[in-house]
Amino acid sequence: MQGISPTLILAIVIAYFLFLMIISYFTSRDSNNEDFFIGSRQSPWYVVAFGMIGASLSGVTFISVPGWVEASQFSYMQMVLGYFFGYVVIAFILMPMYYKLRLTSIYTYLEARFGTHSYKTGAAYFLLSRTVGASFRLFLVAIVLQNFLMAAFGIPFWATILITIALIWIYTYRGGIKTIVWTDTLQTASMLIAVILTIIFIGNSMDMRGLGLVQTIRESEFSKIWFFSGGWADARNFFKQFFAGMFIAIVMTGLDQDMMQKNLSCRNIKDAQKNMMTFSFILIFANLLFLALGALLYIYSAQQGIDMPTRLVGDEARPASDLLYPTIALNYLNPTVGIVFLIGLIAAAYSSADSALTALTTSFCIDFLNFNKSGRTESNKKKVRLLVHLGVSGVLFLMIMLFWFINDEAVIAALFKIAGYTYGPLLGLYTFGFFINRSLRDKLVPWICLLSPVLTFLIDKFSTVLLWGYHFGFELLILNGLITFVGLWLLSYRDRPAPDALLYKT
Repeated sequence: MQGISPTLILAIVIAYFLFLMIISYFTSRDSNNEDFFIGSRQSPWYVVAFGMIGASLSGVTFISVPGWVEASQFSYMQMVLGYFFGYVVIAFILMPMYYKLRLTSIYTYLEARFGTHSYKTGAAYFLLSRTVGASFRLFLVAIVLQNFLMAAFGIPFWATILITIALIWIYTYRGGIKTIVWTDTLQTASMLIAVILTIIFIGNSMDMRGLGLVQTIRESEFSKIWFFSGGWADARNFFKQFFAGMFIAIVMTGLDQDMMQKNLSCRNIKDAQKNMMTFSFILIFANLLFLALGALLYIYSAQQGIDMPTRLVGDEARPASDLLYPTIALNYLNPTVGIVFLIGLIAAAYSSADSALTALTTSFCIDFLNFNKSGRTESNKKKVRLLVHLGVSGVLFLMIMLFWFINDEAVIAALFKIAGYTYGPLLGLYTFGFFINRSLRDKLVPWICLLSPVLTFLIDKFSTVLLWGYHFGFELLILNGLITFVGLWLLSYRDRPAPDALLYKT
């Protein structure tokens, strides 16, 4: 890293964490279990809205989205537009129901609507998908930290992960969501400042500023957003990406305890809706900013003759587009950019990992240890919650080390894709519960939810034969949810009508 002392970087990283600890101290004083789970429903909506940007973007967006630009241009914005309409559904259909029922874990809705087996199935799918997803995101960022910082001090990868997770545990174990809504604000600001400063410094290096940068990006080969002409075989087709984005937002935000826990910490439904709509508007511009950075990185690397970074997979060196941003920021630009990049990278990792750790702890305590029903004392709940929080941290550590030992990009990508399959059953369950006034044979619901991802996988594998050459992309989620919905319909029967509080009423 040109001009940057590893000792200086470490000092800055330590200072950053000390700032997080200070925030944790002031937000977690005299905190109780309700503070940990939902912030006693006192979080300012505008703080939640801004902080959710960082949690949504995560380390994957921070280092990978700029790298996608060469292969996909700005087509990702089609999916981002779909996200926006998905957030509208969350704000005006899902969240009013959650607030009406005053939920702490959103999966308790399934118990009231269908029964215990449906409830445990939904919660288990969340635990699985969020554990794999959070581990994968933290793993990607940890590789960069290891290669560009920790290795300089002779620190092994396992120690890097252990230190990282331990620090997250320390600043979240008392305050939980009450702390995270504030630390996420710092982390979002750090990420966006890092991207903006990188764009400015790249522009200065190429003697371009302001409108000149915008014009350069617009006239480049990377700036195409809309893709209508490629047909259904094109993975960038507008309709495939738009509807996939819409449903991804619904399930990965609206049916995800991690993201909804922040919204449920707002004072009331009006504040939560203002939070969601503000967040959705800001997210559009934030993603556009990352794509603009990606275009500039490729333009700059071509101008400077910088080769695409590679990653060793087995004995083969393969292009690694997700390392382009860190390579240029740390090796070719002003040292200031390298420093803010590392801070942004750490912020990206922690903004998703800390909330995931809290959400997994909440879901396990409420959904499987029955905190809301048990006769436990508050002190006993707090003790058990701390143990669960520690246990979840250990599971994340083991999962990340599994990714490290596999060291095969194809296998890891497959594991992450499998985690994506687990949201389909949640989509089917909630859609049926909200809109279909029929009862289910509750004991059979887990079998439908297990069968649905398997059928989805088989249809995807043979889609070119079964569906006249059609290739699935992210819209596999919709297929998975549809199969679950049809399976639930086959299990359903007319019984007593569900209470109005459990059905969406237009």
